[in-house]
Amino acid sequence: MDFLKITFFASGVDTYFFLPVMFSMVLSFFTSMGGVTGAVLILPFQVSVLGFTSPSVNSTNLLYNIIGAPGGVYRYIKEGRMVWPLAWIICAGTLPGVFLGYYIRVKYLPRPESFKLFAGIVILYVGIRLVHDIIKKNNKPILTAAHVEDKKTKVLAFNIKEVQYEFGGEIVGFKTPSMFLLALIIGIVGGAYGIGGGAIIAPFCITMFNLPVYTVSGAAIFGTFATSILGVIFYTFVPLEGQVAPPDWLLGFSFGIGGFIGMYLGAKYQRYFPEKIIKAILAAIFMFISFNYIYQFVK
Repeated sequence: MDFLKITFFASGVDTYFFLPVMFSMVLSFFTSMGGVTGAVLILPFQVSVLGFTSPSVNSTNLLYNIIGAPGGVYRYIKEGRMVWPLAWIICAGTLPGVFLGYYIRVKYLPRPESFKLFAGIVILYVGIRLVHDIIKKNNKPILTAAHVEDKKTKVLAFNIKEVQYEFGGEIVGFKTPSMFLLALIIGIVGGAYGIGGGAIIAPFCITMFNLPVYTVSGAAIFGTFATSILGVIFYTFVPLEGQVAPPDWLLGFSFGIGGFIGMYLGAKYQRYFPEKIIKAILAAIFMFISFNYIYQFVK
């Protein structure tokens, strides 16, 4: 089987040529339904399985987002479930947040273990909230494929005070300043600790603003796409601890192709998955992130 292997010279990774594509395709198919590209799980895969441990692993991970995310974004637009006001607010908050987070990381937190513990606890709290939403009993109808089939979002209000839109016969919304502040804070944390801005905002939108997961996912992936472009520019051109860390372009492209296919299909078939299943996927991802951060602090 050695003839199926390829060496990615920029990173030194030696693996089967189809492994990055297949892994990212399967992973992103499920994670993209909840508005997460899957990059947060691809990073440990690169480190633990492929042995890619240099700082360039982070920028390679972001390159995966840049190439893969448009597949999901396009499909959510086509499905009519892209809430553009939410997408623009997420970008407006997370993009400057990433700048601030990067500056804080370099200037004040060269060894951010303590804050990672705090971040891990916050993320764990959101994961527990998701689990609670899954198991609690309420009078709100459970969204299934029958409710989502051919349902499109319709924006009713978009101004500096609030955003309201209709989906599946239900009117939902949020205060514009509150969502912007959430996106800014998440962008700062994401920029400082390399977990992305839009990558973790979806569960917060679902648990704190009670927005339907079917309408959050596209906007969250779009936000991840935007912040990842900024992240790759940082790693490629701005020295971190005295050196730049550009991505392994070929490896990132390989992951990205799989991600593009997986996110496209995930967005297409999202409506066939009950909302509770999608929340369970997000809860599992957040539990993984939180336990990883907490473990890094206590080990």
